Formats: sequence, C-alpha cells, structure tokens
Amino acid sequence: MAVHSTVQTSAVRTNEPARQVIATFDNYADAERAVDYLSDRGFEVNRVSIVGRDLQYVEQVLGRLNYGGAALRGAGSGALVGALIGWIFGLLSWIDPLVSALVLAGYGLVFGAIVGAAFGLLVHALQRGQRDFRSVSGLRPSSYDVVVDVQVADRALQLLTSGNRKE
Repeated sequence: MAVHSTVQTSAVRTNEPARQVIATFDNYADAERAVDYLSDRGFEVNRVSIVGRDLQYVEQVLGRLNYGGAALRGAGSGALVGALIGWIFGLLSWIDPLVSALVLAGYGLVFGAIVGAAFGLLVHALQRGQRDFRSVSGLRPSSYDVVVDVQVADRALQLLTSGNRKE
C-alpha cells in the first residue's frame, strides 16, 4: 500500500468541518484498505471520506448489435414488463388471485415479448446503422483521496505512515 501524502485543506463550509487529504491512491481498493487499516487501529472512521477525483466518462463497447440482437433485447425487457403487469392485475382478482396472477403473468410475458421484440426491431431500424453496437457506460475516477477532518488529520496520517513503514 503506497501512501502519497499531500497536505490540502478544503474550504470551510457552513455546518461542515474542514477536511484534509491525507493520502491519494490510484485505485479504490487501496483507498478502502487504508480506511480499513485506520479502523483496525481504532481511528474514528466516521470522520473519514474517500473522494474520487478527475472523473472520466467511460463507455465500454460489448459487441455488434444486429436485428436479431435488437429483437432479443426488446423481447427480454418486454417480457419482464408484461409478466409483472399481468401478475399485478391477476392479484387483484376476487376469485383465486394466485392462479389468476400466474395465468395473467404468463399471458403478459408472451404479449410483452412480442411487443418488445417489435419495438426493439423498430428502434434499431430507425437508427439506420448509426449506433449498431451494445455498450455499458459509467464514470471512473483517475485517483482516490482519503480525506479526514482537520482536527484528526495528524493522527490519521501518523497511523498510515507508521503502518506503511512496517509493511
């Protein structure tokens, strides 16, 4: 665990204590380990935060999306919604609500899959090949700061650096 000590104090905000960065890490797991280390030494971890810095939007492409894939994805989401709506309406039945719920959920599943597949095909066709791939996206920080209240920053830094020397 490499601890990069920096001395930065945040601006004082009303009703919030001033904070100081005591360490910066390249990945979240190391920052989490540092906070766990402080916790194991009896430090008041309710005065600690892990802050992600320099957020980047990352979109990971998973593969091509063709008409078959678009229909399959649409059918899956439509089937789920149809089954849920059918099940809820079935539970509202006065006579044997469990059987009604299961029957209507089955009908909803089939109908939802058909409508969802048609909708998926339509949306894919309307895009005319401009976005014919599947992807997932999210925000990813480039570094993680361990931040503590200024009043206890010296103690936290001392614990972290003494633990870093022993390892």
